[in-house]
Amino acid sequence: MKIKTKSKKVNKAWLNDHVNDPYVKQAQRDGYRARAAYKLKEIDETLGLIRPGHLVVDLGSSPGAWSQYVRRRLAPGGAAVGALQGAIIALDLLPMEPIEGVAFIQGDFREAEVLGQLEGLVQGRAVDVVVSDMAPNLSGVEGVDAARIAHLVELALEFAQNHLKPDGALVTKVFHGSGYTQLVQQFKEQFRVVKPIKPKSSRDKSSETFLIGMGLKKLAPAPTQEKT
Repeated sequence: MKIKTKSKKVNKAWLNDHVNDPYVKQAQRDGYRARAAYKLKEIDETLGLIRPGHLVVDLGSSPGAWSQYVRRRLAPGGAAVGALQGAIIALDLLPMEPIEGVAFIQGDFREAEVLGQLEGLVQGRAVDVVVSDMAPNLSGVEGVDAARIAHLVELALEFAQNHLKPDGALVTKVFHGSGYTQLVQQFKEQFRVVKPIKPKSSRDKSSETFLIGMGLKKLAPAPTQEKT
């Protein structure tokens, strides 16, 4: 009984914080599906990543707040519907309500078949920006969770390496803790500029931050064997 009571208190406290959260209220006023839109908004306004005409890939898109923000950035006058200058491809394991102008794939990004569907929609075009809010279900075991987080980030890095324009950008969610330093190093190996940003709209208690890589480095060519 004590455990249930404590759980109810925790849930009630979270609900109270959520209802009174200024970003939740702002999202409702602005028509965004989640407060997460303001995380990408702050990152974009700080670094100037997304512009009309861009092709943007949104990984871990559900419920769609980031795609909504991108859609408004690509629309004349920031409209939520109507004309669109550019293209948005979104992917998530969970379903997502349709957003006008956004091509959505439901599936697991870790599976080759789903990745193939995504590449089919890209149609060989160079991607301007990849944004990833992907996060695994956390187990509470630090080592296991760090490995799961790192795997998703590494998949996003691999996709960026294969599909981004040379001056393109990758935005991905990471968590401070075990493995964070190694992920930063992987970004530095792949991008000319690396920026860690914790948006104001991220909850204070959350260990999440976002790593932004800009401008792909040229990979060193594979060594050739000397003829004998």
